[in-house]
Amino acid sequence: MTWTNAIAAFLLTCGAAVAGPTYEPQTVPNHAYTGGWEHYVGGGLAVFDCDDDGRLDLMAAGGTSPPTLWRNISEDQGTIRFEVMPMPELTATTGAYPIDIDNDSVLDLVLMRVGPDMILRGLGSCEFTPTSLPDITFTNKWTTAFSATWEAGNTRPTLAFGHYVDRTNADGPFEACDKNLLLRPDGDFYKSTPLTPGFCPLSMLFSDWDRDGTSDLRVSNDRHYYVRGGAEQLWDITNTPRLYGETDGWVNHEIWGMGIASRDIDRNGLADVFLSSMGDQRLQEWTGKGAEFKDVPFDRGAAAHKPYTGGDGRPSTGWHISIGDVQNDGLDDVFIAKGNVQQMPGMAMDDPNNLLIQTSDATFVETGFEAGIASLHRARGAALADFNADGLLDLAVVNRVAPLEVYRNTTADTGNWLSIEPRQQGINTRAIGGWIELMDDYGLQLRELTIGGGHAGGILGPQHFGLDQAETVSFRIIWPDGTHSEWAKAKQNQRLQVIRSGTTLDIFPY
Repeated sequence: MTWTNAIAAFLLTCGAAVAGPTYEPQTVPNHAYTGGWEHYVGGGLAVFDCDDDGRLDLMAAGGTSPPTLWRNISEDQGTIRFEVMPMPELTATTGAYPIDIDNDSVLDLVLMRVGPDMILRGLGSCEFTPTSLPDITFTNKWTTAFSATWEAGNTRPTLAFGHYVDRTNADGPFEACDKNLLLRPDGDFYKSTPLTPGFCPLSMLFSDWDRDGTSDLRVSNDRHYYVRGGAEQLWDITNTPRLYGETDGWVNHEIWGMGIASRDIDRNGLADVFLSSMGDQRLQEWTGKGAEFKDVPFDRGAAAHKPYTGGDGRPSTGWHISIGDVQNDGLDDVFIAKGNVQQMPGMAMDDPNNLLIQTSDATFVETGFEAGIASLHRARGAALADFNADGLLDLAVVNRVAPLEVYRNTTADTGNWLSIEPRQQGINTRAIGGWIELMDDYGLQLRELTIGGGHAGGILGPQHFGLDQAETVSFRIIWPDGTHSEWAKAKQNQRLQVIRSGTTLDIFPY
């Protein structure tokens, strides 16, 4: 059977007997994202293991409220529980991303703020202290997007910060988008390069979408403020940063861009990009021709352009997109956090979150109401992640001026699964820029390791694979320097930490 035929057979057979997803609300500490117009956007959620105990913890931006750090104290396969941990005193946070910025194997946090951004160095045991970058002073900006990668030959990460409206512009806020910032290692220091033009970004993602060995920077921009002349952007940063254009195959897209998610959702070997927006959500397929991506949201049933419950027929507003296989049927599904910016009269106020389940023909069906996650709060950041180590992707959602919500995945009759967390010693300990290739009964699943995307927050932890009925699979790691590990076999329904050891892998269940 050819690879193409195997995928076709997979799409026809997998998931047919799997029940629809169900979620159950959990009781968690109180937290809400608050503030005036500068905090209409933001509200990001960082998901990571801050004490290296195998449980994913949460850090939620607070806006004018303090950010909150929750340590995961859930028992295996039990109720999801968190306890509040102390954090340095600060406010005006819009979002956060976990990163091992100093290569010490302990995860740190980049905090985006209305004001000077901050880096919190992880000390272990979920303790953090403010730190700085060599020769860099963060200034008073309005930061709403972030991404990071390790470029070849560098011991430190390259960092990109997206700045929203320039609040010092007396003629603003419209047509007053600020410059974005690229920080690249330069010897023992960092070199600061503005990325212009800036069009009020709400999401950024370094991704090697064409798998040529180097990452480009995709930027999703909010049309509400750039008004004229702006568009979505793709930056080539290999030398002097330049924008992809028509000669590269890049097609301009003008949307109210909020969030980015990237994955080979349909398992055809090519990258897909999912963009959240005011109005329809933009699922884009890479054509394989240069940098050409085509819009397919309505063809695939993924537009999610109006509320499906709540009685409000006006267009929806999408924010964070999280992709994951919530039924473990081998097909990735999509969660979209929804909610009005504040009181925009042309957009839905009662705007439930979406849970789009992928079907055997690679289209999507809405299951948010049946699954029990159709909250009508104004959602912002979110994450699909396994918080209680039962092999099912749970859900956490940050809300504006409403409590953060956590839902336990209680779906019955799910398929098998495997969780893989690559690590390497020395530089870039989480292998950012690398790939996991997993071969199951129906073909290849691809997973890129990235920091960025989403809306103002993201996950840095194990990669979850749904396997349907597969019992033994093979996987390998393609490390950021291009080295391929040997293929390793693994049985289903376990969590693995895999550590680089030459071309082999040291594999540790946990």
